[in-house]
Amino acid sequence: MKVSPDARPERWLSSLALVVIALISLGNVVTRYVTGGSLAFTEEFSVFLLVVLTFAGASVALRRNGHIRIGLLERALPAAPKKALIAFQWLCGAIVLGLITWFGARLTWEEYQWESLSPGLGLPQWWYIVWLPVLSAAMLVRQTQQTLDRLGGRLEDEP
Repeated sequence: MKVSPDARPERWLSSLALVVIALISLGNVVTRYVTGGSLAFTEEFSVFLLVVLTFAGASVALRRNGHIRIGLLERALPAAPKKALIAFQWLCGAIVLGLITWFGARLTWEEYQWESLSPGLGLPQWWYIVWLPVLSAAMLVRQTQQTLDRLGGRLEDEP
C-alpha cells in the first residue's frame, strides 16, 4: 500500500510565514506610498520569516519525497544495492542536518546567555535563531520517515 505522506505542522508554519511576509510587505508598500516612509520592522521580520519558510518548506518537501535528486544510479541498481544507496543518502543528509541542529542549538544558547538583541527592533536575538535547530531537527525527522518509507516500499522513488 502506498502512503500519502504529509508534514502538517511544517506545512501550516510555512503557509503562515508566507502569508505574514506578504502582509508585511504589502503594508510596507502602502505605508511608503502614502507617507513616503517605511515601516522599520518589516525587513527584520521578513528575513526571519523567510528562513522559517525555507526550512519548513524543505521539511514538507522531504516528507513528500519532493526534493530534486538524480535517480539515474538508483534506477540502474538492483534491489539490495539500491537500498544501500538509499541508506547512504540518509546518512549523508543526517550528518548535515545533525550538524546544523547541533551548531544552531549552540548558537541559540550562546545568544540567550549573552542576551544579544537584534539590530533593528532590539528583540532577543535567540527568538529568531531558535527556529534554525528546531526546523533542521524536523527536517531530520522527515528525512528519516521518507527513507523508511522508501526502504519499505511504501513510497515511490520518483515523485
